[in-house]
Amino acid sequence: MLYATGLIRGTALIATAAVATVLASHSAMAEDVNVRFSWKLKGEYGFFYLGEQKGLYKDAGVTLKLGEGAGSQAALGSLIQGQEDAVILPGIFAISAIQKGMPVKIIALYQPESPIALISHPDKAVTTPKDLEGKTIAHAVGETGTSYLGAFCEINKIDCSKVSKVQMDSQSRVPQFLQKQVDVVSVYKTNDLPVLEDKTGTKFPTLDLTEFGLAVPGMAVVASDDGIAKKGPALRSFLAANAKAIEMTKADPAAATAALKAVWQAGPSDKVVQQQIEATAASIHSPAGTPIGHIDEKAIADAIKLIGSVEEIGDAKPMSSFYTNELLTQ
Repeated sequence: MLYATGLIRGTALIATAAVATVLASHSAMAEDVNVRFSWKLKGEYGFFYLGEQKGLYKDAGVTLKLGEGAGSQAALGSLIQGQEDAVILPGIFAISAIQKGMPVKIIALYQPESPIALISHPDKAVTTPKDLEGKTIAHAVGETGTSYLGAFCEINKIDCSKVSKVQMDSQSRVPQFLQKQVDVVSVYKTNDLPVLEDKTGTKFPTLDLTEFGLAVPGMAVVASDDGIAKKGPALRSFLAANAKAIEMTKADPAAATAALKAVWQAGPSDKVVQQQIEATAASIHSPAGTPIGHIDEKAIADAIKLIGSVEEIGDAKPMSSFYTNELLTQ
């Protein structure tokens, strides 16, 4: 009997050691993936933190390191310098940078259209493109929402000469709007709008640019050509975990809110953060039958034309320079 008990215990110890060996081996195989956002924490990034909390990246063999950013240019710079393996930024900025010669590629496009809206005051509501005529709109250099206003006017056959763009510093746009110095300002529905409506208690009339034909590529994952060559398998695992995290967030935005607020105690209220997360989830989509993050060549081609409508870009580079879908397949 004592012999049998000892045998059982010995077997259990061997099994435990085997499990520990497997876990240690898995841990040793895990690869660091350093990811930089283009901006400070916001609801748009909630799914990353839910995925991290639920162990999706760890299960994929990835040790994920997330960092806040200070703008798209800084994020791309850190990518080129090898400080980051991937950066999260608006796709339109990546496309512009690639056209100018930066050796990076979009490896996932979560928002084929940026969730941008023009908001106005209730007493001077702008809810259709035609309503813009006769209005003043805040504009800052490089601001996505108004940089392509000319193209928006052309698409919707309105007279842009009747829309007065008032140029100002990017930090002044919203305060000037709230003080009614301008009639219209552009905001991200996934970030600014929930904050503003909560702060002011006002439900602002909105003109959704996407609904009226302006598709500006939004949230994208970008990696350097060198990084794709060296860390392709790890980036593939990272994107696969992202897809699971996005689906999980769509199913349970409250859980994503809690996960993000756990690392962002100074952020807005839970209600506002959840509104940001829900708006982000609604904006993430891919063509039917394709994985989350799939990049449609037409979206890239249209974006290049859009950039060319406001600046001289020369001859467009080959489509293969701008993106790859290869890391989205398992």
